[in-house]
Amino acid sequence: MAEETRGICVRDVPAKAFIAAYAEHLKNSDKFELPVWADLVKTSVANELAPYGDDWYYIRAASIARKVYLRPGVGVGQLRKWYGGDDKRGTRTGHLRKA
Repeated sequence: MAEETRGICVRDVPAKAFIAAYAEHLKNSDKFELPVWADLVKTSVANELAPYGDDWYYIRAASIARKVYLRPGVGVGQLRKWYGGDDKRGTRTGHLRKA
C-alpha cells in the first residue's frame, strides 16, 4: 500500500520558524501597518522598557496568530496571562503581572 501524503499544518512546524516566517510575511504585506505609537508602548505592566527590535510588533502579531490558531476560542484574558511576566519587586518575591 502506498504511503499517503499528509499536509503540513502549524503544529508540524517549530514555533520559532513559523513565527519568524509569518512575521516576515506580515511585514512585507500591505494589509498590515505598523501603528505610529508602536515605538512608545511597553508590552506588559511588568516591563520597564519598550522592546528594542524594530519589527517586534510583527513578531508579536505572528505569535498571537499562532496561539489563536492552535487553541480556538482563546480569549484576551488568557493571552494576557501568556504574555505577562514576573514583576520585579526588589527583595520581595516576584508576582505574576498580566500583560
